[in-house]
Amino acid sequence: MAAQRRSLLQSEQQPSWTDDLPLCLLSGVGSAPNRTYNAEGKGKEEHPGRINWLKFRSENNVFLYGVFNGYDGNRVTNFVGQRLSAELLLGQLNPEHSDADVRRILLQAFDVVERSFLESIDDTLAEKASLQSQLPEGVPHHQLSSQYPKILERLNAIEQEVSGGAMAIVALILNDKLYIANVGTNRSLLCKSTVDGLQVTQLNVDHTTENEDELFRLSQLGLDTGKIKQVGVIGGQESTRRIGDYKVKYSFSDIELLSAAKSKPIIAEPEIHGGQPLDGVTGFLVLMSEGLYKALECAHGPGQANQEIAAMIATEFAKQTALDAVTQAVVDRVKRIHRDTFASGGERSQFCTKHEDMTLLVRNFGYPLGEMSQPNLTPTHGGRIYPVSVPYSNSQSTSKTSVTLSLVMPSQGQMVNGSHSSSTMDEITPTLTNQSPTVTLQSTNTHTQSSSSSSDGGLFRSRPSHSLQPDEDGRVEPYVDFTEFYRLWNMDHGEQGSLLAAQ
Repeated sequence: MAAQRRSLLQSEQQPSWTDDLPLCLLSGVGSAPNRTYNAEGKGKEEHPGRINWLKFRSENNVFLYGVFNGYDGNRVTNFVGQRLSAELLLGQLNPEHSDADVRRILLQAFDVVERSFLESIDDTLAEKASLQSQLPEGVPHHQLSSQYPKILERLNAIEQEVSGGAMAIVALILNDKLYIANVGTNRSLLCKSTVDGLQVTQLNVDHTTENEDELFRLSQLGLDTGKIKQVGVIGGQESTRRIGDYKVKYSFSDIELLSAAKSKPIIAEPEIHGGQPLDGVTGFLVLMSEGLYKALECAHGPGQANQEIAAMIATEFAKQTALDAVTQAVVDRVKRIHRDTFASGGERSQFCTKHEDMTLLVRNFGYPLGEMSQPNLTPTHGGRIYPVSVPYSNSQSTSKTSVTLSLVMPSQGQMVNGSHSSSTMDEITPTLTNQSPTVTLQSTNTHTQSSSSSSDGGLFRSRPSHSLQPDEDGRVEPYVDFTEFYRLWNMDHGEQGSLLAAQ
């Protein structure tokens, strides 16, 4: 239990004041470190992890969640997580606050975090300036290594300590309303279970050089946005908003792309969305780092990562009984898709030579866990059939073949989960289609359709493919024969097994 309650706001070796904050047990987190692949397909971490998250519940029933990913070190992500918690969970929020009050408090919290971080490195930056004044002007550092080794060593250490920045996505729940505060390129999704399926909505916008609103903001400062859009990065990052990064905050006039700006162009002011009422919502909230959805986009192409990840989460909800298991399975799935795409040598392999740290946080709003454990596949409230019929395996290949299971996405096209090896039903990979809004099992492989899965020991036999439409009583005809399974279960469990089989 102690290991589960540890805070990731600092490294595991360092205690944090947040260690004693109560965790929200209605949420789960999964993560994976960055990977870079060599020509032989072997992966290794390119740098230490720069991701942190939080999922806290305060005594006055405020829920706070966050995913923070950094670059050029993890000091900023550690600082942001701890300070934001202090600015939002120590009595600043209460049930009497209006939407305007909450938005003001969130804006104020981000402002305090940004100013406090930059102030925290003032002394270190002063030491850096003092050390640099002791070196000959205009001479590259590599030419001075033999004459000033200690000074250069300390300068390198200082740069590691103070450089870098972080993106932050924060979700706050108060009075059964959801608020999202975002700086940078992480994402939040609200996935609602409706009578037509799972409705997926991105709640924030990505602050990048492709964002027309951000380009307009920069143009108002006197910058050439055409050139910014062409270059695509500012200070080595696509994001136009970030916390920290003293180089672009203190010295933007020395950066050619930003030198014409009338004031600081890269800001840490969040965009606030909400409050969105959650009363009566069944579904889940997703917070994910840029590294997660970018890895999937690298493998499958841009445009549908949100829907694919939502479908993976829904499928894992049906398989797992714990939220941490749900999120970790999805992260592992995305990591495997990315790796296998690189190894395939196909058209998109060139985009999958590396991926960044990945983090997925899911907050549940009454979405059912472990539904595959129920022998009868019946529609849930509202007639929805969860995508549990053809589960993907966590260990098999990711090649797409014949079995598909469709999951409706209103106004987004229809989500299809579909892939398995030639002999087993595994590896669901979501794609999009324009088919009618039904859940169907399709197969072009008659051998797979009629034989037992090689991984189940012959206990489950598929019946011929047909539409899984509910009958007039709201039930779905079972299409998997569990007779042998229940016979063996009954041998081991006696009367309990008989009752289960009778269901």
